[in-house]
Amino acid sequence: MVFKSALDKHLIVFDGAMGTMIQRHGLKPGQPPEIFNMLYPEVIEGIHKEYIQAGADVITTNTLGANELKLKDTGYTVEQVVTRAVELARKAAGNKWVALDIGPIGQFMEPMGTLSFDRVYQMYARQVRAGAQAGADLILIETIGDLYEAKAAVLAAKENSSLPVVCTLTFERNGRTLMGTDPLTAVVVLESLGVDALGANCSLGPEELLPIVKQILAYASVPVLVQPNAGLPKIVNGQTVYPAKPDVFQRYTSIMIQQGVRLVGCCCGTTPDYIKAVRKTVDDLAPVYTPVDKLTAVSSGSRTVVLGDGIKIIGGRINARLNEDIAHAIKSSSFGDLVSEAIDQRSQGADILAVNVQLPDITEGKMHERETLPGVIREVQAVVNLPLEINSSCPDALEAGMRVYNGKPLVRWPVREPASLESLLPLVKKYGACMVVSAMDEDGIPVNAGERLKDIEDIVHYIQSYGISKEDMVVDCGSTRIETCPECMEAIKTVRLVKNELGLKTSLSVERITAGLSHRGKDSVVNTFLAMALAAGLDIPVLDSLPAYLVETVNAFRALTGQSG
Repeated sequence: MVFKSALDKHLIVFDGAMGTMIQRHGLKPGQPPEIFNMLYPEVIEGIHKEYIQAGADVITTNTLGANELKLKDTGYTVEQVVTRAVELARKAAGNKWVALDIGPIGQFMEPMGTLSFDRVYQMYARQVRAGAQAGADLILIETIGDLYEAKAAVLAAKENSSLPVVCTLTFERNGRTLMGTDPLTAVVVLESLGVDALGANCSLGPEELLPIVKQILAYASVPVLVQPNAGLPKIVNGQTVYPAKPDVFQRYTSIMIQQGVRLVGCCCGTTPDYIKAVRKTVDDLAPVYTPVDKLTAVSSGSRTVVLGDGIKIIGGRINARLNEDIAHAIKSSSFGDLVSEAIDQRSQGADILAVNVQLPDITEGKMHERETLPGVIREVQAVVNLPLEINSSCPDALEAGMRVYNGKPLVRWPVREPASLESLLPLVKKYGACMVVSAMDEDGIPVNAGERLKDIEDIVHYIQSYGISKEDMVVDCGSTRIETCPECMEAIKTVRLVKNELGLKTSLSVERITAGLSHRGKDSVVNTFLAMALAAGLDIPVLDSLPAYLVETVNAFRALTGQSG
């Protein structure tokens, strides 16, 4: 049976620890376990057979660390080690599935370390190509503590093979990964990248993983895989000892399956005896399907903002087209000024930061935007953990920015012609972004709210034809400058119609929309307009200058409506 088809119908048992088993066969300290594929192939094949006999449906290749950095001084290439590993697993597995195992590179990525995103991607791509060519059935990305590294691995898997992709992160006792990713953020980002299954493995035992698994199941709409360690390791007489026995795995595997986990296995400290216990549990149970509501959400690597769950503010000051100081900073590559601006906006109440580095001189801007935008994103994300809105009309710049972005971004495409969406939508789908949708026709954005609604409906249907869900859309209900108060009211009517008729999340550029008003008391008009829009159902006000009085209005609305912010 094809693995993807089985995901929807059956409980699937992965195998147990490979390193633990190899240690029993004389693995020396500091010796890469992967070279046993070359030196002692009979040992690796024998371990695989033991797991098959114990009841595993999926055999994982001995390639967790088979990357060029870890194999550097072994005398073997990545291609040699991976190819041999897949051959040994296939020989032992028979008609069972073989998963190409891919683990952490072993060094920190930027900004914590020196490895760039592209360098890590290329190392993973090399493993994927070798494994796919050798005949693996699926790719298992596991034991990852950095969501950014997981993104590089997932993209490498999807761009260099057509194999199903499963990705599991490793969580600490505080419920976060080493780099601070929580279960919600892990699910939002990995699902947006199109993995076929996700979950958790390593670090913790089944009991300690249970609350983390519950959170994952609360949000995941794809199958969930859990592979715990045999408890928290202890050092006894100089030896690492794992306390959890097979009967503990049997008990907690049953609990997890009944809560909705559909793929199970074991990690460090486990042996075929643990898989026997897991197999026994699986054979007595049926899959439990737990439907979840898909969220409209954007994420950084460690923080998710759920849109529609209370009012969220987009801070819009990092905009080279509206802010001369930002334009100057970009021209002079003074990224420190941009970072300071990001920190200030976070402290002033922004939930999401908009980034637009296109210079006022359009020709000059497009020349530099492709290189500048990724750099600005990296710099801002290094110090501020808020999700970002990436704003660009240059497809190459937008793709470069989304590729290096750590998390799930919000994307704004300011080009008005509907046909231009053909350049944007494949990128949104590929990188799993949430996008801002604006009402538009041949003459621009209609004034009348009913006409805007009709245009929005047409655009939403068009976007959905690309496989992008409504939950990944936010509607800008009035992104042009309003010259008269009646037009302001049409924008508010549009907010109400979009909420009531389409059930979509709504946004407005609050200050920009009233830029045409020049009379005295403008601040009061803007403030009143914001309050009316919030009452009509506005979810995400965009505040270009993030003035304190507008933030106070949002906070007052939150308090009056019982929102936590």
